[in-house]
Amino acid sequence: MTKVAVAAPSSAALEAGLAVVEDGGNAVDAAVAASIAAMCTEPGIVSIMGGAYVNIWPADGSPVVIDGNVEMPGRGLDPSRFGQGIRFVETQYGGGITLGAGYGSVANAGAVQALSRAIELHGQVPWSRVVEPSERTCRDGFAVGASSALYLGIVRESLFGEDPEAHAVVTGQEGHTLRAGEIVQNSDLADMLELLAAQGPSLFTSGAVGRVLVEQMQQHGGLITREDLLSYEPVERQPTLRRLGDWTVALNPPPSVGGPMLAVMLGELAARRPRWSWADVIEIQKQVLAYRLSIHDRSPDLLADGQALLESVERHGLAGLPTSASTAHVSAADADGTACSITMSSGYGAGIAIPGTGILLNNALGEPELNRRGLHALAPGTRLASNMAPTTARSDAGGCLAVGTPGADRITTALLQVLGKALLLGVDIEEAIEAPRLHVRFREDGATAVEHERDPGIAAAAEASGMARYEYPSKHMYFGGVGAAQLDGDELFAAGDSRREGAVGVAS
Repeated sequence: MTKVAVAAPSSAALEAGLAVVEDGGNAVDAAVAASIAAMCTEPGIVSIMGGAYVNIWPADGSPVVIDGNVEMPGRGLDPSRFGQGIRFVETQYGGGITLGAGYGSVANAGAVQALSRAIELHGQVPWSRVVEPSERTCRDGFAVGASSALYLGIVRESLFGEDPEAHAVVTGQEGHTLRAGEIVQNSDLADMLELLAAQGPSLFTSGAVGRVLVEQMQQHGGLITREDLLSYEPVERQPTLRRLGDWTVALNPPPSVGGPMLAVMLGELAARRPRWSWADVIEIQKQVLAYRLSIHDRSPDLLADGQALLESVERHGLAGLPTSASTAHVSAADADGTACSITMSSGYGAGIAIPGTGILLNNALGEPELNRRGLHALAPGTRLASNMAPTTARSDAGGCLAVGTPGADRITTALLQVLGKALLLGVDIEEAIEAPRLHVRFREDGATAVEHERDPGIAAAAEASGMARYEYPSKHMYFGGVGAAQLDGDELFAAGDSRREGAVGVAS
């Protein structure tokens, strides 16, 4: 058995990850088990019917990213079916967001397929063993997290109120909004997890859950077909590599958006000077995020545009750039030197459940920031845009790191600052995570602002930038919730972020 450190978004997820270590699991087993638990015990935040990226750097091999992101469905459908099946929900979440919900907002999910492939390639315990802790937790009960309670307190009726089964999943036994720390059960989901442990991902494609899902889509104007479910394959991709000090960093490659943006930001930060400044961080964020807004958010070919971005910046630096809901993350590292970083998302939720399963569906087709080209504009089978940027790294001395964060477009900017401090300046990873952060925000009207946590240096740089600024009085979950697991010499440890709930631990 090997010792494994895990940083997870909740105690239920951490316990699931550490449980498989006791059976001989490695960092990949622990990260996958924790991710399944997170997707099953954080209603409204993530769902097992969402997307995920798995970044693995094995101790004895090259890094790989398994792309399990959601796809545009609709294979075999008459064109008249597109553009339907969505209802729009106005919410006060995040300062006011209009969401697309309903069956037409649901993308073809790939998280389970990606996690299964990770176990197949690099795990040391059977698939059934990494699923079992989540099945037991859903059956026995788990504590509602603060993020779930906050979100559901805003959208429980408006988003989930039209589907009785979905509403029941996000409601207490006495009909109240779920409270943080309240113990709840999901026995229907526990039953599905028991089947998933035995049957594997086929349960959600050719199996019983897949059949019910397709029937519901046909009845309610959704786009997912049997052909969509049977055609989905997780894709193994070569990560984008960057040197940061004594470390080589492996990043989520195109067609993701988050990985290439982070790669460019980190490359520029490393090239600026031995000790970068807050002014550098502001300038880099402003230029790279402006490029994203003008090109990537409306791209018909994210793979080609992502590769073009990386090649352009390698040749010309930032001068080569044109200007113009909900995620969870798990990090794990083991004493043998394997690092595994997993980020998962189901958007803001479609407000519906697959009947009889306790499984909430994603609304990736209804997320405005992922569909700027318009409703149902992509061709069936196209991977959707994603901010997710799970990251692994290896040092020249043989250490390893797994790191990532939730946080929409703040994923890249949070990781830029944490990795810039930890790998370029040699700051302890826990100190780097807790340090104040900033984010350059682009408003709908084209104006920019520096949003930041309280820090005199950041405030001065923001004022000097000439942009508007907004200072948060204390650390805030808006700026992400970074989790990291690291092997440094003989020391193995995990670090969480006080901005969000989380749990860290080491087991052997």
